[in-house]
Amino acid sequence: MPYGAIRYETSDGVAVITLARGQVMNALNTSMRAEITDALHRAGADARVVVLTGEGRAFCAGQDLGDGTDLATLDLERVLREEYAPMLASMHNCPVPVIAAVNGVAAGAGANLALAADVVIAAESAGFIQAFTRIGLLPDAGGTWFLPRLVGQARAMGAALFAERISARQAADWGMIWEAVADVDFDHHWRARAAELAKGPTRAYLAVRRAMLAGAGNDLAAQLALEAQLQGALGIGRDFAEGIAAFHEKRPPRFEGR
Repeated sequence: MPYGAIRYETSDGVAVITLARGQVMNALNTSMRAEITDALHRAGADARVVVLTGEGRAFCAGQDLGDGTDLATLDLERVLREEYAPMLASMHNCPVPVIAAVNGVAAGAGANLALAADVVIAAESAGFIQAFTRIGLLPDAGGTWFLPRLVGQARAMGAALFAERISARQAADWGMIWEAVADVDFDHHWRARAAELAKGPTRAYLAVRRAMLAGAGNDLAAQLALEAQLQGALGIGRDFAEGIAAFHEKRPPRFEGR
């Protein structure tokens, strides 16, 4: 697929997907959603870590409400089922870790696109806004699933009802994102984080994701069984053998990742 709404670059095992509609604060339209979905599938084969970030002063302003669509006849259910759901599933099921490098405002569906990543790193000037009730809607693009799991029911409900801006620092303090980074250091920092994951044991990272996500729905016995199953598979892999060898030889491990 040729890309017009995003840019896609790979280097040293890192695939960077840049939302590239800076003139509209990277608002999501049909083309961008399709391109993100395609790029995430592609990155799973091209790279060992994916970074999703934005062009210009915004990460993503959410649904594009000014792209000429007749909002009076817009079928939101169809758009969510046929365009948003595949995009979010492609991120959730990506076979390598996904970092959201939130360079600026992340609003509405843009905020929840970021929260769908495995790790969220935000510039301190960035912010997250569940803006939906401002236009008479409820949080979508996974917002009602991600938020309560990340910050608890009380904070999720307040964020959704009041639709107030949550600063990157506050989001980090709440546990909604991994870290907030000074703007001057942001670009270098997320690139270093991505490079670190790109050299790591990818199969172990995916097992971590699977176990963490399953934990919320499992009782202790089921979770212990899942841990045993996943650990057993990792324990016969080459990355575990390399990790042990590196430990004994007092050197950095050279993980294959696949």
